[in-house]
Amino acid sequence: MAIDRKSIRRGGIKSAGYDRNNRTLEIEFDNGSIIQHTAVGEEIARRFIASSSPASVYKDTIQEEFTIKRVK
Repeated sequence: MAIDRKSIRRGGIKSAGYDRNNRTLEIEFDNGSIIQHTAVGEEIARRFIASSSPASVYKDTIQEEFTIKRVK
């Protein structure tokens, strides 16, 4: 499943994208790793992608709350 990611380039996060149909948030980090979190609500994903400090939103809202799958 390919998810279109938007460039973020803040807080160690290179890009992120959201698949509304599968409720999957995909994040690419500056180190090249790519992960997906499943069962993420659209509002949470939107807030994360639009944030001026996405790393904080990730750590506070997403990292420990949603199932993670390492893509790369």
